[in-house]
Amino acid sequence: MTERPADEKDIVLAAQRGEQAAFSELVRRHQRRAYAVARAIVINHEDAEDAVQEAFLHAYRAIDRFLPDQAFGAWLHRIVANAALDVTRRRKVRDADELPETVASPFRDPAEKGELRARLTEALNTLPARQRAVIVLHDVEGYKHAEIGQMLDIPEGTARSDLHYARSQLRQVLGALRQS
Repeated sequence: MTERPADEKDIVLAAQRGEQAAFSELVRRHQRRAYAVARAIVINHEDAEDAVQEAFLHAYRAIDRFLPDQAFGAWLHRIVANAALDVTRRRKVRDADELPETVASPFRDPAEKGELRARLTEALNTLPARQRAVIVLHDVEGYKHAEIGQMLDIPEGTARSDLHYARSQLRQVLGALRQS
C-alpha cells in the first residue's frame, strides 16, 4: 500500500485484498480502544494484552468475512470482548488450583497510596466477568447500552440489567470495605 487511504472502508477493502500495511493501519487506529475494551473485562494488564493480541489475530484471519458496509470498530470490539472473556475463563480454570502466595493483612491504612484504586479493583474483581465488563464499558469508557450489547453479544436489556446489578453489588462491597 503506497498511499494511506483516509477512509476506513478503503483501508478495510485493501486489507481484504491482502495488503498487510492496510491491516497494520487498522491495528494502529484501533489498538488503544481494543485494549480499553479488553482491560474492562479482564482488569489485569497482561491478560488484556493477550486478549487484544488474540483478537487482532482472529480479525486478521477473518477479515475476508467482514462486510465493509458495517463499522469495523464495532466488529473488532466484539471480537476483543469475546477474546477477553475467553482469557477470563481460562484464568479461572488456572487459578482454581493455585493458592495465594501471601495472606492479605486484615488492617489497611486508608492513607496508603492507591488505596482507593486497590479497593475499587478488589470490588470489581468480585463481579462476574460480564457484569464487570458492562460497568467499565458504560461508566468508564462511555459506551451506550446498545453498543455494549453488540460487543458482548447480549441483548441491550441484559446490558442494562447487568449494569444495574453490577452497581448494586459494588455499593454493597464498597460499603462493607468502608465499614471495615
